[in-house]
Amino acid sequence: MLESALHNCRALSSFYKNNTIDFRIFGVLMKEELVILVDEQDNEIGLMPKLEAHEKAVLHRAFSVFVLNDKNELMLQQRALHKYHSPGLWTNTCCSHQRQGESNIAAGKRRLQEEMGFSIPLKETVSFIYKAPFDNGLTEHELDHVLVGYSNQAPVINPDEVASWKWMPIASVKEDIAQHPELYTAWFKIIFEKFYNHISQ
Repeated sequence: MLESALHNCRALSSFYKNNTIDFRIFGVLMKEELVILVDEQDNEIGLMPKLEAHEKAVLHRAFSVFVLNDKNELMLQQRALHKYHSPGLWTNTCCSHQRQGESNIAAGKRRLQEEMGFSIPLKETVSFIYKAPFDNGLTEHELDHVLVGYSNQAPVINPDEVASWKWMPIASVKEDIAQHPELYTAWFKIIFEKFYNHISQ
């Protein structure tokens, strides 16, 4: 119901600021993140509230961070249980959307700090377009940039974003996705294959 209210009330007292829309519902100031709409060559063509982009399946820019340790294990996170889509599912270290004027690396480092509580150097690897529908009627349609970094430290997770975390050998991740796909986010199952193929080259 809240999501419906957000959707219907965006036009009320709204304005762009810091890549968010500020708007009021019953006099309460709310914020919603904007995503960068792109064409298939990653050229920016506009901005749209995140929920609306997911409702309309509009192509937008995104990134996915994969953190590995010196044992070649991947740091996975379990999404917080109150997330509006894919709650409680396991996924890559973190992922989100770039802000307007923000580089892929800067965005990845920002979100890694926000969700997992640490910052490390990241490297761009591959990028690709994917489309993944959710059971709740929303759809991810993203041009995703895969970023990779290396660390042995344990994260300090943000409970608003992350329920749990673990290290898992890359080969075990691939095997577990095949055996228990329902435990993982729709986008991770797609992105992991791209990541796996890249590191296997």
